[in-house]
Amino acid sequence: MHWSLDPGTTFLNHGSFGACPTAVLQEQSRLRACLESDPVDFLSGRGHALWKQAIQAFSDFVHADAAGMTFQTNASAGVNTVLRSLALRPGDEILVSDHAYQACRNAIEHACSQSGAAVVVVRLPFQLESDDRIVDLFLKAVTQRSRLALIETVTSPTALRMPFERLTRELQHRGLEVLIDAAHGPGLIPLDLELLGADYVTGNCHKWLCTPKGSGFLHVRADRRSLIRPLTISHGYSASADPAERFRQEFDWQGTQDPTPWLCIPSAIGFVAGLLPGGWQAVMARNHVLALHARQILRDMLGPDAVPPASMITAMVAAMLPTGIQPINSAAMRSDPLRQALYDQYRIQAVVAPWPAHGVRYLRVSAALYNSEEEYRFLATVLQSLQ
Repeated sequence: MHWSLDPGTTFLNHGSFGACPTAVLQEQSRLRACLESDPVDFLSGRGHALWKQAIQAFSDFVHADAAGMTFQTNASAGVNTVLRSLALRPGDEILVSDHAYQACRNAIEHACSQSGAAVVVVRLPFQLESDDRIVDLFLKAVTQRSRLALIETVTSPTALRMPFERLTRELQHRGLEVLIDAAHGPGLIPLDLELLGADYVTGNCHKWLCTPKGSGFLHVRADRRSLIRPLTISHGYSASADPAERFRQEFDWQGTQDPTPWLCIPSAIGFVAGLLPGGWQAVMARNHVLALHARQILRDMLGPDAVPPASMITAMVAAMLPTGIQPINSAAMRSDPLRQALYDQYRIQAVVAPWPAHGVRYLRVSAALYNSEEEYRFLATVLQSLQ
């Protein structure tokens, strides 16, 4: 009732691009109509006030200092913004896990190739007995040359909740800057950026917060704001203003663009909160419980070693696929034969992709408000038929 998803599709992939409620899409259409009725007035006047309101609403949602909050098209843009701004030197090291999202890993590889810095890959097993193991492996990779660490809130290919709070404290204590990739963050898990204290936090709103596509964010801690420049250098760069105002001008005015995905953030926060008694806390709890049911269904089918511990599950779960379910022959999610068979033959939308870093193939499903336990049972039945 609240979503525009095709009712003929079993949509188990909220984690890739989210799904926006029809009510929020209607609000976006209303805002676009206002913009097009007088683009100059909207982009130069009324839109500024709405932008400020959206910045404040989102900052309140993730408990962040609004003065350091910027809007980005997605988390990858936020990662690139930070990496392009840092003065990396030959010999510097950037730590990243082998579960990192490939786009972010690519950005790190590029930044290091341009500066002479080095990428240090922290190899984490899929089956982890405790958060302590993750922290230990990261800390063992730290050297005197370590400059920055990229840490995920929840890993993309393997859907593991990382102990990003502990990692931030431990790594910063050792002198590293920490960039949090919260692509899977807002609306998936509770976030308190003030308490976290990471140097940089970037993420998406169009996934679990259910905003229109192309709405992400980058938060920069107060002592780092003078170092960070947007990817697009525009009018704000030469602004005669104090540092705080200049930061706002540089990031808030990037030239002509459609601001409505970000302007819909307050609407999305309010709408989704109203879908369950208890608001967002209840939404996140409900999705978490449903994901645990999905994990159990996949565990029963694929075996206990195919899924991670329940303690590392949020509202997504990944499972290692046995080699008996079609061979690994592609590194591209869209062309994976099993994913294609699930969709073409059964209209099941789920992530199936080989992960070269681990030499295995993962199936990942999400648990959103529109999903039900029966859908995961249907998936399991289909997978059994394909063996």
